[in-house]
Amino acid sequence: MEENSAEEHHFYYPLPASALKVDPNLSDGDKGGTCAEENNLHNKPSTSQGNSGINKYALGGAILASTNSILLGYDIGVMSGAALFIRQDLKITSVQVEILVGCLNVCSLIGSLASGKTSDWIGRRYTIMIAAATFLIGAILMGLAPSFLFLMAGRVVAGIGVGYSLMISPVYVAELSPALTRGLLTSLPEVFISVGILLGYVSNYVFSSLPNDINWRIMLGVAVFPAFAVALGVLAMPESPRWLVVKGRYEEAKQVLIRTSENKGEAELRLAEIQEAASASIRNKDKGCSSSNSPNNSGTWHGQGVWKELLVTPTRPVFRILVAAIGVNFFMQASGNDAVIYYSPEVFKEAGIVNEKQLLGVTIIMGITKTCFVLISAMFMDRFGRRPMLMLGSCGMAMSLFLLGFGCTFLKVYGDTHDGLVIALCVVAVCATVSFFSIGLGPTTWVYSSEIFPLRLRAQGSSLAISVNRVVSGIVSMTFLSVSEAITFGGMFFVLGGVMVCATFFFYYFLPETKGKNLEEIEALFEDQTRLV
Repeated sequence: MEENSAEEHHFYYPLPASALKVDPNLSDGDKGGTCAEENNLHNKPSTSQGNSGINKYALGGAILASTNSILLGYDIGVMSGAALFIRQDLKITSVQVEILVGCLNVCSLIGSLASGKTSDWIGRRYTIMIAAATFLIGAILMGLAPSFLFLMAGRVVAGIGVGYSLMISPVYVAELSPALTRGLLTSLPEVFISVGILLGYVSNYVFSSLPNDINWRIMLGVAVFPAFAVALGVLAMPESPRWLVVKGRYEEAKQVLIRTSENKGEAELRLAEIQEAASASIRNKDKGCSSSNSPNNSGTWHGQGVWKELLVTPTRPVFRILVAAIGVNFFMQASGNDAVIYYSPEVFKEAGIVNEKQLLGVTIIMGITKTCFVLISAMFMDRFGRRPMLMLGSCGMAMSLFLLGFGCTFLKVYGDTHDGLVIALCVVAVCATVSFFSIGLGPTTWVYSSEIFPLRLRAQGSSLAISVNRVVSGIVSMTFLSVSEAITFGGMFFVLGGVMVCATFFFYYFLPETKGKNLEEIEALFEDQTRLV
């Protein structure tokens, strides 16, 4: 009944014959067929794609797009150490440190909200270039900052670039990737965030011995190099085939799909399915709409009406998709992971480590641990699925945070008694916390947010979900020290552990499994009115 109702409100427009022309040299098994046949092709474990492993062209595009995420990771890592020296050099208070650290996350909200419309207008590829160029300008301003206000201005500009990057990289990779390896490839942005964090920690350690009025400026300023490299790398990337279809550029989309598929037949089947989904998604709900916004004129469509469809008149599946996307992004940042990394020296000080070199050295160990585990998660994402990784990660984070809260509370109450053992316990608990985050919420949030929205809603829906991510990250980062001083670090970690318990229940009840599904099939997972698991 629901399927019939949906068809009555959709308008289907066939591809030009040239776009779907089947190569006569292909075998019958490689020739195009119906959408149902295409679904069967992707659901069969014996497909050539499944046997041949990762498509190298898709992997190359995913890596180039995901390197944009190094910029956020580097900022998170480098600010954890740079804040120590900024505080000493500019004589700022703890509250100013919180504002300095958190303002980037809050301002990234601007980039996150703008990126959806921008990427629908000019394409995913050039939006990635805008992200890198904006962050580059921010890095220059921060590196040359003569005062706290100038430094804040640089953080605002860099934050807008980060907002663009966080939304567009996973969406681009998801739209480029074949279904069977989408989890791995869409996890790459989180892998590069972790690599960036590690590079930031190394930068802190290397430049910490310089004078305080120089070291933090170099730490922040060297971010211009990866930003410049990312902007250049965009030139070698293909455009998203799904965006090309929406724009009516079918031949270009077909060429990209041929290079990301095992053969031309598979590419043509994927193209037919994407075109059918685009025709159904970019539709006139009201038959009185002007022709300029009609799917017949897909080249003139720039995302009109999406916000209304998301927030004012969402269908049941769209509403459930929105709840899932916003929920997973909320819990990603409510876990406190970014704040723990930003303030890791403060956390380790509370755990009993006071020497600055030792503090920065321990953060490098934490960065290496985080990077290793996010790589492991990425490799197993398509084998075990999104839900198991999320459940494992959130449960592990809850236990690690409770353990960290116990350790910090013990040190505060009993002082020097058994310091060495408890300090080691706290260090292990912090590393375990970021490791479980890297197994679950870290990579899976980007994967899930970028794949569950229908094509018409994907860019702006993802930007809305990631805007929630940025707001929560900013709030947690800007209040972490103040709240910890009020209820102690131990109390703060107990609260965060409780948040992760709630997250585990949310993931279990509201997030269906999307492993192995084509992007065009996923919306149907949210149509079941009784349950999602």
